[in-house]
Formats: sequence, C-alpha cells, structure tokens
Amino acid sequence: MFLFACNQNEKANNQSETETDHEETTEETSDHEEHWSYDGETSPEHWDEILKDSDCDGMYQSPINITNYIQNDSLQPVKVFFKDSTMIHEVLNNGHTIQYNFKSSDYIMFDDVKYYIKQFHFHEPEEHLIDGVRYPLAVHMVHMSEDGGYAVVAVMAKEGERSKTFDVLEEFLPVQVGETKVIDKIVNLKVSFPENKSYFHYIGSLTTPPCTENVKWFVMKDPINISLEQANVIRELMPLNNYRDQQPINGRNIKLYSE
Repeated sequence: MFLFACNQNEKANNQSETETDHEETTEETSDHEEHWSYDGETSPEHWDEILKDSDCDGMYQSPINITNYIQNDSLQPVKVFFKDSTMIHEVLNNGHTIQYNFKSSDYIMFDDVKYYIKQFHFHEPEEHLIDGVRYPLAVHMVHMSEDGGYAVVAVMAKEGERSKTFDVLEEFLPVQVGETKVIDKIVNLKVSFPENKSYFHYIGSLTTPPCTENVKWFVMKDPINISLEQANVIRELMPLNNYRDQQPINGRNIKLYSE
C-alpha cells in the first residue's frame, strides 16, 4: 500500500521556482509555452517537429495504454509523507490546464529517494489507458527529487460522490487563461488518493513539451470519485481534450503493485 506519515522535517525544499510552473514540464515562461497546443498545426503529433530541442520523439514516451503488465511482488509501496495540511501556493490557468503549485516540504519516497510535491494539474480525459479504458478526468501530481528527477502520480477520477478535496480546490476558481491567483491556503492531499493504493509503475516521460524522459510513473489502479458538477467546473476552464495520444511501449516493462 501507499504509506502515509507526518513529515516532521519542516525544512523547505529549495528547488528553483522555475521548476514548478508548467504542467509536468516546469518551465511556464519558456518558449515551449508559446508554440504547442492540443489541436491544429501545433497538436501533439507535431510537437517533435516544432520543438526541435525537445524529447517528444524519444523512445520512451508517455502516456501509454497500460496492458500486458506483470504483478511484481518485489515492487515496494510508495511512501507518502504528506502533512494533514499541505500549503497550496497558487493556482494558474496556462491555457493548457488548471494547475496548483506548492511550496511544501511534503514528499513521496520510492527506492529511498525523496520526491517533493511541486504541483498538480488536470487532464480531461485522462491520458493513460488501463486495458483500453480511458477515465473522463485525472489529476497528475508532479514531484521532483533534489537532483531534478521526476516522479508523477496519476489519479483517475470518475463520476460519483462529491470530493471534499475538490470542494476546497474549487473555492479558488475560476481562473482565466494567463491568470494566476496566489492562494497560500492549506488542503489535505492525503484524501486525494483512492482507498485501494494499488498502482502501475513504468518509466516514461513528461506528457507535455519538452517531453523529458526517465520519469517514474505511478498510475493508480482505482479511481477516486468526484461529482459531475465538480468535474464540469474543471472542464469548462480547460481546452477540450487536453491529452496526448498513447505512445509506443518499445519493450518497456509495466509492473503492477497490488495491495
């Protein structure tokens, strides 16, 4: 299972703020922001053409259709060291998604490496498929280690009961394209995870330019519930279908950690 613990170390992670601002990429102010989109001549199939310095044509890209996976008994649980009250610094609309940025010492740990929560954002529908099934909405929680390595936790969402976490998040919406609102409010992110903490794990990439590779992905097997009303609040603020199509597996191993 995912292991939750209170982080008694209040030392803030001093990762550069330029590494927290743009979806899985962390370069909101870079040239990438101006030259890609999800449709037309700057849609995902053209990213490698228009962004010559990116990894978008790499061998180990994300997202993928999660199939032909193996249950790996040696795979360890991801330890989640989130406080009951995680500080959200700001929310922004960068024209591609709604994104919440953090200045927090909260982190997850995998293979004895700490990955600090930097931001999370939304995709509608979710980019990964699980056995060919695509969920209507997902949250990507982006973490970064002190040496700049990425770990992304993807949490699917389906229509159901209202989410208390989403109730808090939506207090700060709407935000228009190009707008940033400073929040500096607390939220309990622990309840953002499904009750069953089984997950799929593979090595991939960021799903937005520059599509950096060697990203550790943890795709939660079970979804969380949000109400249709809550989902529509998010949808109305984002581009339609802000997702990248599935990328070739190219021989990668997909592992299942099961509780």
